[in-house]
Amino acid sequence: MKTSKLVKADQLAANMMERLPQEVVLHILSRLPLTSLLQSKLVCQAWRSLIQDPLLISKHFMHMAKADNDPSFILQSNWPIPDQLHFIDFAAHSEGKLVSKKLPNSAMLMCLVDSCNGLLCMHNTSRSLYICNPFTQIFIELPELIKYRAQVGHLGFGFHPTSKEYKVIQIVFRRQLQRGNSYVATPTLIQSEVQILTIGSPAWRNLGMIPYRFIWPTLKVMVNGRLHWLSKPNKYTTASLLVSFDLATEQFQEVPEPDCCGLDRCFHHLMVLRGCLSAVAYHDNEQLDIWVMKEYGTKESWVKQFNIGTYLPRTLKQEDILAFNYSKRHFPKSFVLVLCILKSGEILLEYKSRALVVYDSQHGTFKELTFPEMPNWFQIIVHVGSLNWLDMPPANF
Repeated sequence: MKTSKLVKADQLAANMMERLPQEVVLHILSRLPLTSLLQSKLVCQAWRSLIQDPLLISKHFMHMAKADNDPSFILQSNWPIPDQLHFIDFAAHSEGKLVSKKLPNSAMLMCLVDSCNGLLCMHNTSRSLYICNPFTQIFIELPELIKYRAQVGHLGFGFHPTSKEYKVIQIVFRRQLQRGNSYVATPTLIQSEVQILTIGSPAWRNLGMIPYRFIWPTLKVMVNGRLHWLSKPNKYTTASLLVSFDLATEQFQEVPEPDCCGLDRCFHHLMVLRGCLSAVAYHDNEQLDIWVMKEYGTKESWVKQFNIGTYLPRTLKQEDILAFNYSKRHFPKSFVLVLCILKSGEILLEYKSRALVVYDSQHGTFKELTFPEMPNWFQIIVHVGSLNWLDMPPANF
Protein backbone atom coordinates (compact mmCIF):
# COMPACT_ATOMS: atom_id res chain seq x y z
CA MET A 1 0.00 0.00 0.00
CA LYS A 2 2.83 2.37 0.94
CA THR A 3 4.63 1.60 -2.31
CA SER A 4 1.44 2.33 -4.26
CA LYS A 5 1.11 5.77 -2.64
CA LEU A 6 4.72 6.60 -3.45
CA VAL A 7 4.19 5.62 -7.08
CA LYS A 8 1.09 7.85 -7.28
CA ALA A 9 2.99 10.77 -5.72
CA ASP A 10 5.80 10.24 -8.20
CA GLN A 11 3.36 10.25 -11.12
CA LEU A 12 1.57 13.36 -9.81
CA ALA A 13 4.81 15.30 -9.46
CA ALA A 14 5.97 14.21 -12.89
CA ASN A 15 2.63 15.29 -14.43
CA MET A 16 2.90 18.70 -12.76
CA MET A 17 6.36 19.19 -14.23
CA GLU A 18 5.12 18.23 -17.69
CA ARG A 19 2.24 20.73 -17.54
CA LEU A 20 4.35 23.67 -16.37
CA PRO A 21 6.96 25.32 -18.62
CA GLN A 22 10.45 24.45 -17.43
CA GLU A 23 11.38 28.10 -16.88
CA VAL A 24 8.45 28.43 -14.47
CA VAL A 25 9.55 25.31 -12.57
CA LEU A 26 13.12 26.63 -12.39
CA HIS A 27 11.84 30.02 -11.20
CA ILE A 28 9.85 28.41 -8.36
CA LEU A 29 12.51 25.94 -7.25
CA SER A 30 15.31 28.53 -7.37
CA ARG A 31 13.52 30.53 -4.67
CA LEU A 32 13.12 27.71 -2.19
CA PRO A 33 15.30 27.69 0.94
CA LEU A 34 18.12 25.19 0.53
CA THR A 35 16.67 22.80 3.12
CA SER A 36 13.34 22.75 1.22
CA LEU A 37 15.16 22.22 -2.07
CA LEU A 38 16.97 19.22 -0.62
CA GLN A 39 13.68 17.76 0.59
CA SER A 40 12.21 18.23 -2.90
CA LYS A 41 14.79 15.77 -4.25
CA LEU A 42 12.78 13.06 -2.51
CA VAL A 43 9.53 13.80 -4.38
CA CYS A 44 10.34 11.83 -7.51
CA GLN A 45 13.19 10.85 -9.81
CA ALA A 46 12.34 13.65 -12.26
CA TRP A 47 12.62 16.29 -9.52
CA ARG A 48 15.84 14.72 -8.25
CA SER A 49 17.37 15.02 -11.71
CA LEU A 50 16.15 18.60 -12.10
CA ILE A 51 17.48 19.73 -8.72
CA GLN A 52 20.90 18.34 -9.61
CA ASP A 53 20.88 20.32 -12.87
CA PRO A 54 23.74 22.89 -12.92
CA LEU A 55 21.37 25.54 -14.32
CA LEU A 56 19.03 25.28 -11.34
CA ILE A 57 21.95 25.16 -8.90
CA SER A 58 23.34 28.36 -10.44
CA LYS A 59 19.94 30.14 -10.44
CA HIS A 60 19.27 29.08 -6.85
CA PHE A 61 22.68 30.32 -5.69
CA MET A 62 22.25 33.64 -7.51
CA HIS A 63 18.91 34.21 -5.77
CA MET A 64 20.15 33.21 -2.32
CA ALA A 65 23.30 35.39 -2.63
CA LYS A 66 21.47 38.65 -3.41
CA ALA A 67 22.76 41.43 -1.19
CA ASP A 68 19.27 42.43 0.00
CA ASN A 69 18.37 38.92 1.20
CA ASP A 70 18.72 37.84 4.80
CA PRO A 71 22.07 36.07 5.18
CA SER A 72 22.79 32.50 6.19
CA PHE A 73 25.69 31.16 8.23
CA ILE A 74 27.75 28.16 9.14
CA LEU A 75 28.29 27.94 12.88
CA GLN A 76 30.91 25.53 14.17
CA SER A 77 30.75 24.38 17.77
CA ASN A 78 33.98 24.57 19.76
CA TRP A 79 32.49 23.41 23.08
CA PRO A 80 30.91 21.26 24.46
CA ILE A 81 30.68 19.24 21.19
CA PRO A 82 33.75 20.08 19.09
CA ASP A 83 33.55 20.62 15.32
CA GLN A 84 29.78 20.12 14.96
CA LEU A 85 28.49 22.26 12.08
CA HIS A 86 25.13 24.06 12.12
CA PHE A 87 23.50 25.89 9.20
CA ILE A 88 21.53 29.00 10.20
CA ASP A 89 19.18 30.80 7.81
CA PHE A 90 18.18 34.20 9.18
CA ALA A 91 15.18 34.40 6.87
CA ALA A 92 13.43 32.10 9.36
CA HIS A 93 14.38 33.77 12.67
CA SER A 94 11.80 35.42 14.94
CA GLU A 95 11.41 36.51 18.55
CA GLY A 96 15.00 35.78 19.42
CA LYS A 97 14.85 32.20 18.10
CA LEU A 98 16.97 30.84 15.26
CA VAL A 99 16.20 27.90 13.00
CA SER A 100 19.29 25.75 12.60
CA LYS A 101 20.06 22.56 10.73
CA LYS A 102 22.71 20.27 12.15
CA LEU A 103 24.99 19.14 9.31
CA PRO A 104 26.50 15.65 9.10
CA ASN A 105 29.87 15.40 10.78
CA SER A 106 32.83 14.53 8.59
CA ALA A 107 34.85 11.43 9.38
CA MET A 108 37.70 13.86 10.13
CA LEU A 109 37.69 16.65 12.68
CA MET A 110 38.09 19.82 10.65
CA CYS A 111 38.07 23.54 11.42
CA LEU A 112 36.57 26.35 9.37
CA VAL A 113 38.93 28.52 7.34
CA ASP A 114 36.71 30.37 4.88
CA SER A 115 33.53 30.28 2.78
CA CYS A 116 32.97 31.16 -0.88
CA ASN A 117 30.06 30.47 -3.26
CA GLY A 118 28.50 27.85 -0.98
CA LEU A 119 31.81 26.00 -0.50
CA LEU A 120 33.89 25.74 2.65
CA CYS A 121 37.65 25.75 2.98
CA MET A 122 38.62 23.70 6.06
CA HIS A 123 41.71 22.21 7.64
CA ASN A 124 42.30 19.24 9.91
CA THR A 125 44.62 18.91 12.90
CA SER A 126 47.64 18.34 10.66
CA ARG A 127 46.78 21.52 8.70
CA SER A 128 45.84 19.64 5.54
CA LEU A 129 43.40 21.76 3.53
CA TYR A 130 40.08 20.68 2.01
CA ILE A 131 37.33 22.24 -0.08
CA CYS A 132 33.90 20.82 0.66
CA ASN A 133 30.19 21.40 0.22
CA PRO A 134 28.65 20.68 3.63
CA PHE A 135 25.25 19.79 2.13
CA THR A 136 26.32 17.42 -0.64
CA GLN A 137 29.27 16.07 1.43
CA ILE A 138 31.49 16.29 -1.67
CA PHE A 139 35.06 17.29 -0.82
CA ILE A 140 38.58 17.35 -2.24
CA GLU A 141 41.94 17.49 -0.49
CA LEU A 142 44.24 20.24 -1.73
CA PRO A 143 47.95 19.77 -2.50
CA GLU A 144 50.13 19.89 0.59
CA LEU A 145 50.39 23.34 2.09
CA ILE A 146 53.84 24.92 2.25
CA LYS A 147 54.72 25.10 5.95
CA TYR A 148 57.24 27.32 7.72
CA ARG A 149 58.96 27.61 11.06
CA ALA A 150 58.27 30.63 13.28
CA GLN A 151 55.22 31.90 11.42
CA VAL A 152 51.90 33.63 11.82
CA GLY A 153 49.80 32.64 8.83
CA HIS A 154 46.57 33.77 7.19
CA LEU A 155 44.50 31.72 4.75
CA GLY A 156 41.91 33.02 2.29
CA PHE A 157 39.63 31.31 -0.23
CA GLY A 158 38.00 33.16 -3.10
CA PHE A 159 36.56 33.15 -6.61
CA HIS A 160 37.07 35.69 -9.39
CA PRO A 161 33.97 36.26 -11.57
CA THR A 162 36.01 37.04 -14.71
CA SER A 163 38.62 34.29 -14.63
CA LYS A 164 36.08 31.81 -13.12
CA GLU A 165 38.88 30.42 -10.96
CA TYR A 166 38.85 29.45 -7.30
CA LYS A 167 42.07 30.19 -5.43
CA VAL A 168 43.46 29.69 -1.93
CA ILE A 169 46.10 32.09 -0.64
CA GLN A 170 48.47 31.71 2.30
CA ILE A 171 50.19 34.78 3.75
CA VAL A 172 52.91 34.13 6.31
CA PHE A 173 54.48 36.79 8.48
CA ARG A 174 58.10 35.77 9.00
CA ARG A 175 58.97 36.49 12.61
CA GLN A 176 62.53 35.55 11.72
CA LEU A 177 64.46 35.37 8.48
CA GLN A 178 66.93 32.56 7.85
CA ARG A 179 70.62 33.39 7.52
CA GLY A 180 72.63 30.30 6.66
CA ASN A 181 71.54 27.52 9.00
CA SER A 182 70.27 29.83 11.73
CA TYR A 183 67.34 32.21 12.23
CA VAL A 184 67.83 35.85 13.14
CA ALA A 185 65.28 38.25 14.61
CA THR A 186 64.10 41.17 12.49
CA PRO A 187 62.19 43.43 14.91
CA THR A 188 61.61 46.36 12.52
CA LEU A 189 61.42 44.82 9.05
CA ILE A 190 57.83 44.01 8.04
CA GLN A 191 57.88 41.16 5.53
CA SER A 192 55.30 38.50 4.70
CA GLU A 193 55.61 35.68 2.22
CA VAL A 194 52.74 34.78 -0.12
CA GLN A 195 51.82 31.43 -1.67
CA ILE A 196 48.80 30.79 -3.87
CA LEU A 197 47.02 27.73 -5.20
CA THR A 198 44.64 27.77 -8.14
CA ILE A 199 42.13 24.99 -7.45
CA GLY A 200 42.79 22.22 -9.95
CA SER A 201 46.53 22.93 -10.13
CA PRO A 202 48.97 20.33 -8.76
CA ALA A 203 51.06 22.64 -6.55
CA TRP A 204 51.27 25.96 -4.75
CA ARG A 205 53.10 28.91 -6.32
CA ASN A 206 55.29 31.37 -4.42
CA LEU A 207 54.45 35.03 -5.15
CA GLY A 208 57.36 36.40 -3.11
CA MET A 209 57.46 38.91 -0.25
CA ILE A 210 55.12 41.80 0.56
CA PRO A 211 55.77 44.70 2.99
CA TYR A 212 52.68 44.01 5.14
CA ARG A 213 51.91 42.29 8.40
CA PHE A 214 48.23 41.47 8.55
CA ILE A 215 46.55 41.95 11.91
CA TRP A 216 46.06 38.73 13.88
CA PRO A 217 43.40 37.57 14.43
CA THR A 218 41.85 39.16 11.38
CA LEU A 219 38.69 38.81 9.32
CA LYS A 220 39.21 38.61 5.57
CA VAL A 221 36.43 39.80 3.23
CA MET A 222 35.94 39.48 -0.52
CA VAL A 223 34.52 42.29 -2.66
CA ASN A 224 34.79 42.76 -6.45
CA GLY A 225 36.97 39.68 -6.92
CA ARG A 226 39.45 40.98 -4.34
CA LEU A 227 40.35 39.70 -0.89
CA HIS A 228 40.87 42.37 1.78
CA TRP A 229 42.84 42.43 5.04
CA LEU A 230 43.93 44.98 7.62
CA SER A 231 47.66 45.53 8.03
CA LYS A 232 49.70 47.41 10.63
CA PRO A 233 52.57 49.49 9.19
CA ASN A 234 54.68 48.52 12.20
CA LYS A 235 54.26 47.25 15.75
CA TYR A 236 54.65 50.73 17.26
CA THR A 237 51.40 52.25 15.94
CA THR A 238 47.69 51.52 16.30
CA ALA A 239 46.97 52.81 12.79
CA SER A 240 45.94 50.30 10.15
CA LEU A 241 46.22 49.98 6.39
CA LEU A 242 43.53 48.42 4.22
CA VAL A 243 45.14 46.05 1.69
CA SER A 244 43.50 44.20 -1.20
CA PHE A 245 44.59 41.23 -3.32
CA ASP A 246 43.16 40.85 -6.82
CA LEU A 247 42.51 37.15 -7.46
CA ALA A 248 42.79 37.65 -11.24
CA THR A 249 46.01 39.71 -11.49
CA GLU A 250 47.44 38.34 -8.19
CA GLN A 251 48.56 41.84 -7.21
CA PHE A 252 48.34 43.61 -3.84
CA GLN A 253 47.38 47.25 -3.46
CA GLU A 254 46.28 49.59 -0.70
CA VAL A 255 42.65 50.71 -0.59
CA PRO A 256 41.86 54.31 0.43
CA GLU A 257 40.45 54.72 3.93
CA PRO A 258 38.25 57.48 5.38
CA ASP A 259 39.83 60.36 7.25
CA CYS A 260 38.73 58.85 10.58
CA CYS A 261 41.70 56.48 10.38
CA GLY A 262 44.44 58.64 11.84
CA LEU A 263 47.34 57.72 14.09
CA ASP A 264 45.08 57.37 17.14
CA ARG A 265 42.18 55.54 15.49
CA CYS A 266 42.05 52.58 13.17
CA PHE A 267 39.79 49.94 11.76
CA HIS A 268 39.48 46.87 13.94
CA HIS A 269 37.87 44.45 11.50
CA LEU A 270 36.26 44.25 8.06
CA MET A 271 32.94 42.88 6.78
CA VAL A 272 30.61 43.14 3.78
CA LEU A 273 27.34 45.01 4.26
CA ARG A 274 24.87 44.55 1.39
CA GLY A 275 27.67 44.07 -1.11
CA CYS A 276 29.80 47.01 0.07
CA LEU A 277 33.22 46.88 1.71
CA SER A 278 32.71 47.97 5.33
CA ALA A 279 34.75 48.31 8.49
CA VAL A 280 34.48 48.92 12.21
CA ALA A 281 36.33 51.76 13.92
CA TYR A 282 36.23 52.57 17.64
CA HIS A 283 35.23 55.85 19.24
CA ASP A 284 36.71 56.58 22.69
CA ASN A 285 36.83 52.79 23.30
CA GLU A 286 33.18 52.99 24.37
CA GLN A 287 31.33 52.82 21.07
CA LEU A 288 31.96 51.37 17.65
CA ASP A 289 31.33 53.11 14.35
CA ILE A 290 30.50 51.19 11.18
CA TRP A 291 31.87 52.74 8.00
CA VAL A 292 30.65 51.71 4.52
CA MET A 293 32.43 52.29 1.20
CA LYS A 294 29.48 53.09 -1.08
CA GLU A 295 31.58 53.23 -4.27
CA TYR A 296 34.43 50.74 -4.27
CA GLY A 297 37.89 52.31 -4.48
CA THR A 298 36.68 55.89 -3.91
CA LYS A 299 37.92 57.47 -0.68
CA GLU A 300 35.18 60.10 -0.65
CA SER A 301 32.45 57.43 -0.73
CA TRP A 302 33.21 56.20 2.81
CA VAL A 303 30.20 56.96 5.03
CA LYS A 304 29.79 56.44 8.77
CA GLN A 305 26.47 54.61 8.69
CA PHE A 306 25.97 53.17 12.20
CA ASN A 307 27.05 53.78 15.77
CA ILE A 308 26.68 51.05 18.42
CA GLY A 309 27.01 51.53 22.15
CA THR A 310 28.24 49.20 24.88
CA TYR A 311 26.24 46.06 25.66
CA LEU A 312 27.08 42.92 27.61
CA PRO A 313 25.02 39.78 26.77
CA ARG A 314 23.38 37.91 29.64
CA THR A 315 24.83 34.62 28.37
CA LEU A 316 28.39 35.64 29.23
CA LYS A 317 29.53 34.18 32.54
CA GLN A 318 30.47 36.00 35.71
CA GLU A 319 34.17 35.89 34.93
CA ASP A 320 33.47 37.69 31.66
CA ILE A 321 31.60 40.41 33.54
CA LEU A 322 34.50 40.80 35.94
CA ALA A 323 36.95 40.98 33.03
CA PHE A 324 34.72 43.56 31.37
CA ASN A 325 34.63 45.74 34.49
CA TYR A 326 38.37 45.36 35.02
CA SER A 327 39.46 46.20 31.50
CA LYS A 328 36.70 48.42 30.15
CA ARG A 329 39.22 50.39 28.14
CA HIS A 330 39.54 47.33 25.88
CA PHE A 331 35.78 47.06 25.33
CA PRO A 332 34.34 46.46 22.82
CA LYS A 333 37.48 45.60 20.83
CA SER A 334 38.02 42.27 22.53
CA PHE A 335 34.32 41.44 22.73
CA VAL A 336 32.38 42.40 19.61
CA LEU A 337 32.43 41.51 15.91
CA VAL A 338 29.95 42.94 13.42
CA LEU A 339 28.83 40.07 11.18
CA CYS A 340 26.26 41.55 8.80
CA ILE A 341 23.14 43.63 8.34
CA LEU A 342 19.80 41.84 8.16
CA LYS A 343 17.00 42.54 5.71
CA SER A 344 15.14 44.33 8.52
CA GLY A 345 18.03 46.79 8.88
CA GLU A 346 19.10 45.24 12.19
CA ILE A 347 22.79 44.46 12.73
CA LEU A 348 24.03 41.02 13.76
CA LEU A 349 26.82 41.02 16.35
CA GLU A 350 28.96 38.25 17.81
CA TYR A 351 30.22 38.63 21.36
CA LYS A 352 33.45 36.83 22.26
CA SER A 353 32.47 33.70 20.26
CA ARG A 354 29.85 33.10 22.95
CA ALA A 355 26.69 35.00 22.01
CA LEU A 356 24.78 36.26 18.97
CA VAL A 357 22.98 39.58 19.37
CA VAL A 358 20.78 41.63 17.03
CA TYR A 359 21.07 45.42 17.36
CA ASP A 360 18.13 47.61 16.28
CA SER A 361 19.73 50.90 15.22
CA GLN A 362 16.39 52.74 15.06
CA HIS A 363 15.47 52.03 18.67
CA GLY A 364 18.95 51.44 20.10
CA THR A 365 17.95 48.03 21.51
CA PHE A 366 19.77 44.69 21.73
CA LYS A 367 18.23 41.19 21.47
CA GLU A 368 20.08 37.95 22.12
CA LEU A 369 19.51 35.02 19.76
CA THR A 370 19.54 31.31 20.54
CA PHE A 371 18.64 27.97 19.01
CA PRO A 372 18.29 24.45 20.47
CA GLU A 373 21.70 22.88 21.16
CA MET A 374 23.45 26.21 20.69
CA PRO A 375 27.07 25.67 21.83
CA ASN A 376 28.76 27.63 24.58
CA TRP A 377 31.69 28.49 22.33
CA PHE A 378 31.57 28.72 18.56
CA GLN A 379 32.96 30.10 15.33
CA ILE A 380 30.55 31.61 12.80
CA ILE A 381 30.99 32.72 9.18
CA VAL A 382 28.62 34.01 6.51
CA HIS A 383 27.81 31.15 4.14
CA VAL A 384 25.35 30.95 1.24
CA GLY A 385 23.79 27.48 1.38
CA SER A 386 24.09 25.88 -2.05
CA LEU A 387 24.46 22.64 -4.00
CA ASN A 388 27.27 24.30 -5.95
CA TRP A 389 30.57 22.56 -6.69
CA LEU A 390 33.92 23.65 -8.13
CA ASP A 391 33.03 22.70 -11.71
CA MET A 392 29.81 24.74 -11.54
CA PRO A 393 30.88 28.37 -10.98
CA PRO A 394 27.89 30.72 -10.63
CA ALA A 395 27.29 32.46 -13.94
CA ASN A 396 27.89 36.22 -13.98
CA PHE A 397 28.53 36.36 -10.24
